[in-house]
Amino acid sequence: MKNIDQSKPVMVTGATGYVAGWLVKKLLEEGFTVHAAVRNPENQQKVAHLNQIAQNSKGTIKYFKSDLLTEGSYEEAMQNCELVFHTASPFTTDVKDPQKDLIDPAVLGTQNVLKSASVIPSVKRVVVTSSCAAIYTDAIDCQKAPNGVLTEEVWNTTASLKYQPYSYSKTLAEKKAWKMEAQQHQWDVVTVNPCFVMGPPLNPKATTSESFNILKQLGDGTMKAGVPKMGTGIVDVRDLANAHFLAGFTPKAKGRYITAGHNTDFLEMALALQDKFGKNYPLPKRALPKWLLMIVGPMANKLFSRQFIRNNVNIEWKADNSKIKNELGMTFRPLKETMEDGFQVLVDNKIV
Repeated sequence: MKNIDQSKPVMVTGATGYVAGWLVKKLLEEGFTVHAAVRNPENQQKVAHLNQIAQNSKGTIKYFKSDLLTEGSYEEAMQNCELVFHTASPFTTDVKDPQKDLIDPAVLGTQNVLKSASVIPSVKRVVVTSSCAAIYTDAIDCQKAPNGVLTEEVWNTTASLKYQPYSYSKTLAEKKAWKMEAQQHQWDVVTVNPCFVMGPPLNPKATTSESFNILKQLGDGTMKAGVPKMGTGIVDVRDLANAHFLAGFTPKAKGRYITAGHNTDFLEMALALQDKFGKNYPLPKRALPKWLLMIVGPMANKLFSRQFIRNNVNIEWKADNSKIKNELGMTFRPLKETMEDGFQVLVDNKIV
């Protein structure tokens, strides 16, 4: 049980990120002082939207220069904080060197943040943004899970440096967090494990999230002929921010929390956009056959290896989100709302 003093500042790593932005917004609206740990506080393109939110909120924001790979660089931002949200971690699948671009920032970054938490005596809880990628690699892994459903008990055993290194990075980083938690008694760790995150970005001009690329491809004609019917989970970015907030401030929160609003697939996601946008945008209306993807997939996109297509296309994805609903009182908005609101931002900013 950790009771967090709400008059104290709260630290957020990677505060300019897609998910972190909505969390910072929530904290500012609730009146908190947010210690925003970012790589470059001077980069107006990255921080302007947060400053604007702060101006219209009860809370205040203070920036601190810090880097995942610079040891001790989070200590200043952590001063007087009882609660730390560690959201910073690269989410990209297009990497040249998986060890350097994914594994090191994820694992060493987590280690760096938690080491600092032990140096700063005020820290009581660290909420770590993990991922369902630390639970599974491919949709087919669901079939091996007990009763065919992913739960918090399940760990990813199929990702590696060569296959799905992003999932591997999240698995190693979360294991590192639990190992470090077990070695001390000052603070506890709670992990939020989201599936695929969708919904409106707060800073559409400077987002690098993979989620954004997929939404763009659904609307710009890339997938006009059809979409791979890939099983996945979806969570709205705004719901995910709320999940972090609840994980931080619910005294009895503990362990891992699968944060998935819907068990779905890419075709269902595309069809959710039809009513509102189907007339004006070349949205896919059907699933591409798996045999066709096996032939053209690897040529169209190096991530679409035959192994990946075999393990994800036309395979149902299932996760159990009852723990976060029961323990934290979490609710999730409809899939249609998530997809429409996310796509509307692309339209408004002339990105599609």
